[in-house]
Amino acid sequence: MFVIVTYDVEVKRINKIRKKLKEYLVWTQNSVFEGEITKGKLDRCLNELTKIMKENIDSLYIYKVENPKHIKKDIYGQEKSFDDMFL
Repeated sequence: MFVIVTYDVEVKRINKIRKKLKEYLVWTQNSVFEGEITKGKLDRCLNELTKIMKENIDSLYIYKVENPKHIKKDIYGQEKSFDDMFL
């Protein structure tokens, strides 16, 4: 399945969350990741993320797309590739 993950976490946990998500998905914007992932890997990722997060403060949104052929992604302005910036 294709997923889009967005998050809003306290500054002191941002790098841990980002690092964990980079193990599974592609970093597309400051607090946005996306990509193809199996249900098992997504479950494992979410389990690891919830150990880092503070549920009463932090937020994590998962948008699941069962058929990615139905997604049209338009980009306005400069397309960012965060992975390329830090390699």
